[in-house]
Amino acid sequence: MTLPQHTVLHDHLHQFAQLSEEDWQLGNPFWHVRAMPKHDYFNFRNSVCRQVGFILKGLFRVYYIDPKTELEHNLYFIPEHAFLTSLKGLLTQTTCPYLIEALEDAELLVIDRDHLQQLYAQSHGWERFGRLLAEQYFLFNQMRSESLLTQTAEDRYVDLLNNFPDILNRVSLGHISSYLGIKGPSLSRIRAQVAAKR
Repeated sequence: MTLPQHTVLHDHLHQFAQLSEEDWQLGNPFWHVRAMPKHDYFNFRNSVCRQVGFILKGLFRVYYIDPKTELEHNLYFIPEHAFLTSLKGLLTQTTCPYLIEALEDAELLVIDRDHLQQLYAQSHGWERFGRLLAEQYFLFNQMRSESLLTQTAEDRYVDLLNNFPDILNRVSLGHISSYLGIKGPSLSRIRAQVAAKR
């Protein structure tokens, strides 16, 4: 029996990786629901990531803590209907310096790395999923690095609003300032400037 949550994942996998119905049936038993309360962690700092999640409900942040200053630096916000993992840790099975925190009560479908490895060996469709997932995370990292190097904080703020129109209702201004790489008063000024232009 296919649960409603699995139907959402089924449709997304078909769109994301063109999985056939046969591929889906092969992998479906390995995905299970994981409920996470607000402020719970999908992945802790210096732990080994052993799962890939598909977010059904909720919003996550990926961040690291500077060991010298203990300041938090937000790298990404990951919303519903996106895949969530620490890719480097998942691929290399080494510890990851990042933390992945639920900013809201969340529900995911998760699959263990060992089961994914089984699926890769059995199916070209699932191999394609793994490749596309890696490419997606590579692009995330590339675009994030380029934005920090080439864009102003205001440009990054506008991009954030365009990509996440409801972000201001879901994420604290402190987290947004950290993501943009600025201090709180600068964010207030940027918000006023952007609002005046719109």
